[in-house]
Amino acid sequence: MTALAPTLQTFFTQRLAAQRHASTNTIASYRDTFRLLLTFVQETKGIAPERLSIEDLDAPLVSDFLDYLETRRGVTARTRNSRLAAIHSLFRFAALCHPEHLALIQRVLAIPAKRATNAVVSYLTKQEIEALLRAPDLSSRTGRRDRALLLVAIQTGLRVSEITGLKCQDVVFGTGAYLNCTGKGRKQRSTPIRRDTTTILRAWINEYDGSQADPLFPRPGGKPLSRDAVSRIVARHAATAAKQCPSIAKKNVTPHVLRHSCAMQLQLAGVGVAVIALWLGHESIRSTDIYQHADLAIKERALECIAQPPTGRGRYQPPDALLAFLERL
Repeated sequence: MTALAPTLQTFFTQRLAAQRHASTNTIASYRDTFRLLLTFVQETKGIAPERLSIEDLDAPLVSDFLDYLETRRGVTARTRNSRLAAIHSLFRFAALCHPEHLALIQRVLAIPAKRATNAVVSYLTKQEIEALLRAPDLSSRTGRRDRALLLVAIQTGLRVSEITGLKCQDVVFGTGAYLNCTGKGRKQRSTPIRRDTTTILRAWINEYDGSQADPLFPRPGGKPLSRDAVSRIVARHAATAAKQCPSIAKKNVTPHVLRHSCAMQLQLAGVGVAVIALWLGHESIRSTDIYQHADLAIKERALECIAQPPTGRGRYQPPDALLAFLERL
């Protein structure tokens, strides 16, 4: 076994888990990055992961891996940068353990992140939200679970990791019902829920009959739904809803789109940016500015405030007799 294997193991067990106390989502993201990287090296170089050395992971190889992610796997620039950040984190740790490879490590650390395009966020309109909530088959237990999950996602704007991490004890009923969740960066927050959401959640928990520590939205085995499972649930019901509301078919409906839809509903209702940032658990209100760019109504109201200059329609007049002849042809 080469020096890379124990370094990688120590990076996860000591650096991330013990020293930095990284979240489970961070550790899972880093794990997936190195699983993809080691598989890529094995397929392209024929080197088994346990025989891979630090010298093999040079800057050209890492750059080829990042290009592979974009061209072959079709990831976005943001995902590429996330994978690169995990590699950089490992190599900064390796610089402390193996200073003899410092020159190679510096070249890997010099690989820059790629600038990402800030696209306008996608969200569902009120009519599309209503069609999506009607999509689950309420005659089945799974359909009732999915309806409760979709309603929570749209009304609270929780991230998909926050939804899968919800337990029955996180739902607090009574006057001013709310949900407790642990969000990004281990920030805990409480989000109020409407009466209709409270009614549906109470009915679901009574039917589910789970203990306080059980996941709020379990899969058939009783364990919490995975992120991929939630994505498949949303996509399946979006396809059903598109039959009644064709505009949904033009959108790639994901759990994060439901989060965007919650923010846009709050903004259209006149809620301030600071409150929306607090609702979504954003670190800064700058992260919430994307919803103002997505709201065309704000720009239309601004356009109405601008006085139109007096411009005549006019008509082209040829300045020359020959041009006038050609104009009449």
